[in-house]
Amino acid sequence: MGQAVQRRFVGVTAVVAALGLTAALSGCGADGGSGDVTLKLVAADYGTGAENSSQKYWDDLAAAFEKKNPGIRVDVTVRSWKDVDREVAEMVKAGEAPDIAQIGAYADYAEAGDLYPASEMLAIRTESNFLPSLSDAGKVRGSLYGLPFVASTRLLFYNKGLFDAAGIDAPQTWDDISSDAEALKKNGVTYPFALPLGPEESQAETLMWMLSGNGGYTDDAGTYVIDSAANVETFKWLQSDLVGKGLTGPVAPGKLDRATAFEAFTKGEVGMLNGHPTLMEDAEKKGIEVGMVPLPGADGPTEGSMGVADWMMGFKQNGHRKEIGRFLDFAYQDENVLAFADAYDLLPVTGSASAEMEADAKHKPLHDFLSALPNSQLYPFGKTSWAQVSEAVKEKIGSAVEPNGNPEIVLGDIAAVARDAESAQ
Repeated sequence: MGQAVQRRFVGVTAVVAALGLTAALSGCGADGGSGDVTLKLVAADYGTGAENSSQKYWDDLAAAFEKKNPGIRVDVTVRSWKDVDREVAEMVKAGEAPDIAQIGAYADYAEAGDLYPASEMLAIRTESNFLPSLSDAGKVRGSLYGLPFVASTRLLFYNKGLFDAAGIDAPQTWDDISSDAEALKKNGVTYPFALPLGPEESQAETLMWMLSGNGGYTDDAGTYVIDSAANVETFKWLQSDLVGKGLTGPVAPGKLDRATAFEAFTKGEVGMLNGHPTLMEDAEKKGIEVGMVPLPGADGPTEGSMGVADWMMGFKQNGHRKEIGRFLDFAYQDENVLAFADAYDLLPVTGSASAEMEADAKHKPLHDFLSALPNSQLYPFGKTSWAQVSEAVKEKIGSAVEPNGNPEIVLGDIAAVARDAESAQ
């Protein structure tokens, strides 16, 4: 959730100056004014409470935009991740679509003809500035509809203190993971390797392990290969060499959610797990010395990491194409992209902002994640079937690694859901 991106820092001033020309060069910005228009924007909340809600970011961004575009007002609604996708779907179904949504999925709306393609909204400079691997993931039938908003990648995290106490080194292969976990278990570590395959976000944990075994949800042609031989072997290994040896802790993987695993890591109860940038900061605040390495694979470090992206999109219903384009061109300027990434320890989705982050020493803790992003593998977001497949993974994948489970049958069942969902399109 890619193609390599060669980044060079060309100077913040030059980059910002170049992007500052965006509105003038945009087909949207070329319009001298369109009267008083109110854009309705619905966005997801990345905060954990009122003190760090995303509402402040969007309110500040809207105010700055309105100051430069006096004929356009932006009405912002921020909703929790638990609700935002559903609420936007209900708005669209009721004929009350927002002008702009920042949510987790776009493909259904693109297939239904509800969205403007990027080429009809954005300045060329804005559209071409997205990282190619993310831009590719936002396309339906070759056109960009889902605009990447923020991204993150995954690395294997380990507790350096627990590793030092056990006299072991960071793992590079699956065999290393197993042997390290055995040493941690002997030292009394509660979760030698935390394996969250519960319903919260098991589709992510599943993809990470598939990639480490040279598999994935889809092949290079975009066809689902969920029950491939490589994927089956990966889950057989998890079943026999981690779960079967009692190395995944007191909670069965199918019952363990990511949030619980992450919390245990910050308490010093986990030796290893797959993590993202926010966990790094949370753990270090609790005094955990965190080590990070690329995901170990069957024979060595995995060449590509799993990536995650969220999406921005412009709806056609209200006919505000030009005004939407002006706002999006403004939102994707470097200073705005970096402000949101900084607030939530996420990664920027544009080449220029990524170059600026990479060159800034204060972002050093994120550099490993940033380096992994261009070659990361994302979910098959462009498939309208993905939502159904993702739900099937959440429901079923934990049973694949149970002591009496059958990985081949479980993956076959999920693959059948994928085939049915694809044929229904």
